[in-house]
Amino acid sequence: MSVNKVILIGNVGKDPEVRHLDRNMAVANIVLATTERGYTLQNGTQVPDRTEWHNVVLWGGMADVVERYVRKGDKLYIEGKIRTTTFEDQSGIRRYRTEIQADNMEMLSYKSAGGQSTEGK
Repeated sequence: MSVNKVILIGNVGKDPEVRHLDRNMAVANIVLATTERGYTLQNGTQVPDRTEWHNVVLWGGMADVVERYVRKGDKLYIEGKIRTTTFEDQSGIRRYRTEIQADNMEMLSYKSAGGQSTEGK
């Protein structure tokens, strides 16, 4: 038995990129930042914050929600699977891209009446 499951809670790093494919199927790409807070060791050594950037792909209804409501800075909960794709760049060099294929998304930022995020205010 094997499991490929990812759970992330983080902040959107830039406004989503949304495309509409055949039959008006939407696909959204977002970049999500997760940060592990820094700390101080017993000997006084400072360990800094560590931020990871995750490429997340959302399809269909989730992409429609992202297009309408999600903006840079919003906090999201994402569940999904890790996928790695291989491609050749313009120079013919083989490249790899690891992304999260989202199965579930929840918006954790609250929006004010004007549509502005109130997260962290």
